[in-house]
This record gives sequence, structure tokens and C-alpha cells, in this order.
Amino acid sequence: MKKQSGFSLIEVLVTMILVTTGVLGMVAMQSRSIHYTQESVQRNAAVNLTNQLIEVLRANPGLIFDDVPPKQPASSDLKADSIFYKAKGSDFSPSPATLTAGACVAPSTPQKQRDCWLEQVKSQLPNASALLNDHLYICRSSEPTATSVPKCDNKGSTLEIQLAWSVKKGTCPDDRAPNETTCIYRTRIEL
Repeated sequence: MKKQSGFSLIEVLVTMILVTTGVLGMVAMQSRSIHYTQESVQRNAAVNLTNQLIEVLRANPGLIFDDVPPKQPASSDLKADSIFYKAKGSDFSPSPATLTAGACVAPSTPQKQRDCWLEQVKSQLPNASALLNDHLYICRSSEPTATSVPKCDNKGSTLEIQLAWSVKKGTCPDDRAPNETTCIYRTRIEL
């Protein structure tokens, strides 16, 4: 009697189940990887935009500090009011201007610098235009904000800056986010 060699139907089915499970796992992992990459790109854009704003603030110390050199050897306390400050639920004052094409190539005034920065926020962060009023703020704060409510108490020498953008429901890893479809980046700086 001759011995048969080869695979039985059960062995083939078990192999197909294992391969299918592995492929489905890789597809799920790829989907997660795309999501995390997208989140990383958006958060990186928020960090870069915040750094740009900080540089604009440092370039205009007279609009941020009460006294600046040469009146004082170093900059003194932060002003109580500035064109760069924006409370949660309000707009910038004075209101941002409508910019013409090319206005942001070399903005000549602090307000144009601020407005050009704001245009970059709108263009680089998903749905930032709709979130500007309620979730973007720049304010003086004497203590860190642990919750989604800013502590804009107009005290201290620290500026708190928060930017926001839209994400898919439930995909923002930040537990301070105001809701399931909004992600935030918040930082505090001493100028």
C-alpha cells in the first residue's frame, strides 16, 4: 500500500484562518497608524503655530509689557490689555482685518502680524475657523488650567495659549479636550 502525502482539508482551513486573522490584524494596525500620524501632524502644526505667535509677541514687547528697555533694564509686568490677548468666547480686539493677497508676505504692523498668524491657524488646523470663538484663547493666567475652562484671571506674568481643531469623534488623546470632536494644544509661557 502506497502512503499518501499532502495536506488535508482541515489543515488548509486552519492555515487560511491563521493567515486571515494575521491580515486583518495588520489592516487594523495600519488604520491606527494612519490615525496616530494624522494626530501627530495636527499637534505638530499647533506647536509650530504657538511658537510663531511667541516670536511675534517677543518682536512687539511694547504691546505686551508695561515697561520695556531702555526705560527699564528688563521688561516689566505684562500689560492688562493687548491686541494679542483673546478671552475664551470672545474675539480679538480690534477685530481681525480682511487680508488681501500678499499682505502676509511681510506684515508691517503688529495687528497685521497677529491677523496673518490667525490666517495660518485657520488654514493649518482642521475646522479651526469654527472653533476660534469658543476654544482659542491667549490670556494672562496666574495658575495652570487643569480643566477645559481657562483661568484667564488677568494676573501674573504667564501667558496661556490654547489652539483647537476638529477630529473624528472620540479620537483626541487629550483628556482636557472640551468635547469628543475637538482636540486642543495648550501651553503656558513666561516671556
